[in-house]
Amino acid sequence: MIREMKPTGTDPRILSLAAEVAKSPEQNVPIILLKLKEIINNTPLGSSELKKIKRDIYCYDLIRYCLLVLSQDCSRIQGGWTTISQLTQILSHCCVGLEPGEDAEEFYSELLPSAAENFLILGRQLQTCFINAAKGEEKDELLHFFHIVTDSLFWLVGGHVQLIQNVLQSEHFLHLLQTDNVQIGSTVMTMVQNILQINSGDLLRIEAKTLHSILDEVIFKLLSTPSPVLRSTATKLLLLMAESHQEILILLRLSACYKELRSLLNKQKPGTEFRHEFRQLISLLSPKVYQEVEEQKLHQAACLIQAYWKGFQTRKRLKKLPSAVITLQRNFRSKRAKMLLELNRQKEEEDHRSRLQLQRQRAMRLSRELRLSMLEIVHPGQVEKHNREIEEKSALVIQKHWRGYRERKNFHQQKPSLIEYKAAVILQRATLKFLAKCRKKKKLFSPWQGLRELTDARRVELKQQVDDYVRRHPGSQMSDVASRELHSQVQERLQHYFMGRAVEDRAQQHREALKAQISTNIEQLMKAPSLKEAEGKEPELFLSRSRPVAAKAKQAHLTTLKHIQAPWWKKLGEEAGDEIDVPKDELSVELGTLFIGGTKPP
Repeated sequence: MIREMKPTGTDPRILSLAAEVAKSPEQNVPIILLKLKEIINNTPLGSSELKKIKRDIYCYDLIRYCLLVLSQDCSRIQGGWTTISQLTQILSHCCVGLEPGEDAEEFYSELLPSAAENFLILGRQLQTCFINAAKGEEKDELLHFFHIVTDSLFWLVGGHVQLIQNVLQSEHFLHLLQTDNVQIGSTVMTMVQNILQINSGDLLRIEAKTLHSILDEVIFKLLSTPSPVLRSTATKLLLLMAESHQEILILLRLSACYKELRSLLNKQKPGTEFRHEFRQLISLLSPKVYQEVEEQKLHQAACLIQAYWKGFQTRKRLKKLPSAVITLQRNFRSKRAKMLLELNRQKEEEDHRSRLQLQRQRAMRLSRELRLSMLEIVHPGQVEKHNREIEEKSALVIQKHWRGYRERKNFHQQKPSLIEYKAAVILQRATLKFLAKCRKKKKLFSPWQGLRELTDARRVELKQQVDDYVRRHPGSQMSDVASRELHSQVQERLQHYFMGRAVEDRAQQHREALKAQISTNIEQLMKAPSLKEAEGKEPELFLSRSRPVAAKAKQAHLTTLKHIQAPWWKKLGEEAGDEIDVPKDELSVELGTLFIGGTKPP
């Protein structure tokens, strides 16, 4: 199956190989797929050409062919474990560094987990073959193949770290870890140690039950295995897990399952090759170190909280910085505008004062000039009269200004009382409106007190209105003959209705009686014994009083018997609900062992 989106400029070697796989029989496909190893090895590592070749291999589904071959039984594959181990190397090298493009979701969610699971299944099969092998050479060869499969799995997981969680949670991985063989167990624990060195964070993402199983198996191998190689590997793995995650260290120190772990480790005699790691593990499990670890953990948590808080404050200040700058600029500009307005106002006031002073000086000068000119014009005898007139005019102006000032002063003094008066008027108006609404509601919802007595004038007025209405809307008149005919028609319809109602009542009573009879018959049938157990006159209770009903029952019974007694080859084309016709002459046959209600002997 070749994908629809073929890449442009495909390598001719991949094209020929894909065509050969498609045309070849199934047993030759694994040998053909081994040619991919030569193509990958001849391409420079890390080059764009290698990425292009991997992309072509994926697009032509050669990776999926490798997965299908690895999922088959090894005994059916040419070359056996040699071919399978090389195919695992090819598959892991093709998947690492591959850019799937549009099919990324299928590649990461289906193909990669399937490849990792197949590697683990192959590891279990190799483990079984290795344990059952009798010859030393065969065991060495199978162990070599097991190393190749685990290296391929490690290479695949190293290129795609999201597979670590899938591998650690797999049942096949737990079976591989629980082996008693020294070589297989050390290889698996070394692989786990290398995987955790790549990314140890996925260890805490697996289920708690699986994590406990892994810890139990590693501690068991550390305490119960006599092999120094297996104990050394288990010590290093447990030390790495405890140093990488404080949660695992707390679990080993405080959990009831591992309460006596430190005392058991103190009783062990470590070998020279892992004595340093063994002592480190014991020191990590000591109470003093645990307290230091707790303090360090609290210190780190405090530092983390402070870092987050400082970062939050800094981001908050940085977020507010543009608005603060804008506010500062706005305040500065507004203050500068106010200062300019104040300067302009002061300048205008000074100009206004200077203009007023000039006007006064000019007016005084004009008045003096006018007075001098008037003195020159006026007769010397009229000067005193003229001065008196000017004084009177001046006194009138002064009085006018004084009275205006006095009235304005009185108005400002009376202004609060005026405001209080207006407020009192508004309150009185609102109160009167509210009281009027209350009286209106009370009048609407008050109980009815009867009709008022009509006066003679009111009676005359109402009679006049009734007469006018009758005169405007005259009623239709009917003769005595028409009224008698209408009366007779009504009587006939009433009689017909009552007669029909009596018939319906009788029919309803008949239906009720039939329903009661049917219910009684059903109850008797439910409580009746079988024909074998019937005694005396009990069968006569179920005789049908209807001849057609008895005939129909007999026909149905004969049909059932005929269908049961017919050979099987006649029933092949029949359906379950098909009816079988019975001749009329067969209906008259009396069966000695069958009782049919409603029939009479001839």
